[in-house]
Amino acid sequence: MAKAFYAVGFWIRETGQALDRLGSRLQGNYFFHEQISRHRTLMNIVDKAPDVHKEAFVAPSASLIGDVQVGQGSSIWYGCVLRGDANNVQIGSGTNIQDNSVVHVAKSNLSGKVFPTIIGDKVTVGHSAVLQGCTVENEAFVGMGATLLDGVVVEKHGMVAAGALVRQNTRIPCGEVWGGNPAKFLRKLTDEEIAFISESAATYSTLAKVHAAENDKPFEKIDFEKVLRKKFAHQDDEHDSMLGVTQEVPPELAPSSATPAQ
Repeated sequence: MAKAFYAVGFWIRETGQALDRLGSRLQGNYFFHEQISRHRTLMNIVDKAPDVHKEAFVAPSASLIGDVQVGQGSSIWYGCVLRGDANNVQIGSGTNIQDNSVVHVAKSNLSGKVFPTIIGDKVTVGHSAVLQGCTVENEAFVGMGATLLDGVVVEKHGMVAAGALVRQNTRIPCGEVWGGNPAKFLRKLTDEEIAFISESAATYSTLAKVHAAENDKPFEKIDFEKVLRKKFAHQDDEHDSMLGVTQEVPPELAPSSATPAQ
């Protein structure tokens, strides 16, 4: 009986989708689009709405809430939360906020000051960083897992090391690396490291375009590409076997179990 109910339910759902596609074609300018992710990426808070440049990339699992501005060529990666409810969040151009980072604002604190979060152009914010009511100027770098508290200012070409905790109202001068808990001055940046900050931002801007193109694909195209990959992979395997070709696995990709015990 359970199988019969499942079959009937499957038939009803397939019929509904078929009718939806037919209706879309009859409407002319509209087309059927399968909603792959139902996550709400952009969300208003009363009259405050996110403002995202058309050439910016926001991953489907990210959340931009309230008064959040994202500039041209910037990228907000998977699992990020940018919440501009009590104040505003500004992201410049060509900046990347990497996976699982949290950007929030400060409505009030012990000093009684109100802090938005302002992140400039060509800034890299590493995975799982937390930025709260702070300012990160152009071409600065915030390492993975770093935490920047209220009133922090990271000047241009400043770098916060991975895992650092930067306490309230700390200013990190241009060209310096700060790290630790609490964060303190470690050393000056080299010319190569300063150049790397810009290179990192450019790399992520390029990578974001690839992800944006993939995320924009309709369900039908994704399904069609899967079929093609399977077909051509099967043909390649048959061709190799006819020629007596064996594909070797590079040592760095070999399973750990294959490594002899020391």
